[in-house]
Amino acid sequence: MNSTPPIARTRQQILPQRRAAFSPSHWIGRVLIYLTLASIAFVILIPFAWTISTALKTPRQALMYPPEWIPDPVVWQNFITAWTSKPFDVFYRNSLFIAALSIIGQILSCSLVAYGFARLRFPGRDILFLVVLSTLMIPFQVLIIPRFVLFKTLGWLNTLLPLIVPNFFGGAFNIFLLRQYFMTIPTELDDAAKIDGCGHWDIFWRIILPLSKPALGAVMVFEFLDSWDDFLGPLIYISSEKYYTVALGLNAFRNDYFMEWNLFMAAAAVAMALPLVIFFIAQKYFIGGIALTGSGGLKQ
Repeated sequence: MNSTPPIARTRQQILPQRRAAFSPSHWIGRVLIYLTLASIAFVILIPFAWTISTALKTPRQALMYPPEWIPDPVVWQNFITAWTSKPFDVFYRNSLFIAALSIIGQILSCSLVAYGFARLRFPGRDILFLVVLSTLMIPFQVLIIPRFVLFKTLGWLNTLLPLIVPNFFGGAFNIFLLRQYFMTIPTELDDAAKIDGCGHWDIFWRIILPLSKPALGAVMVFEFLDSWDDFLGPLIYISSEKYYTVALGLNAFRNDYFMEWNLFMAAAAVAMALPLVIFFIAQKYFIGGIALTGSGGLKQ
């Protein structure tokens, strides 16, 4: 029988861990990890820093070689000129409208389908789920012509409908993301709700969705960035400038001011300002949803 008091045994377990934490090899390893991460972050931030630097330069400084990182003088007027040279307020409004409805459509459709795959038992469920996942391997370019013919038949060309309506029919990646997260929620909660008289809709609406905020936040961030950065879709379906998105507006701005790199960089900074703000605000849910999604199994 072990006569060592519990407190003494706890100290015996903790002290080696503390010694290991303060050992030189431990600190060297952490320093190397931080240096590696800082180096990667520095490389990634170079294009962003160059964009901001060029956006604040005069036309002569923007074309200077060798380039100068710090503009002198700093020309804040470039942002106002870029914003007013093209109707970026219209482009922003169109992109926000598309992104908002796309997020709503994806959340509604994907969460319902994911709940069915995660909680309902029916013949062929796993095979059907694999079929849904297999659609991820179909390139968007393969679907361009059939979709264009379909939307032309419906009379939706040169409207925002082709960029909004398909999102109400779900997406394989978001279905997979939500399904995996739903499977991490204990089924005992469903059983307790059924005892209280709840059906599948009540379980989905009152239990699953409130507990899935991180995953839903990740889907919202993914869908917003995907909708905001989409260039090929608007380019195919939209021809009038009044329906341009930010991506199309930025391309039109480049065609008109292709030699004024300072103004183009200012317009690019304006275009990416909102996605950066949205990401930093929602990064808690985004990272939490991605981190917890993989803990669900393939079968229930």
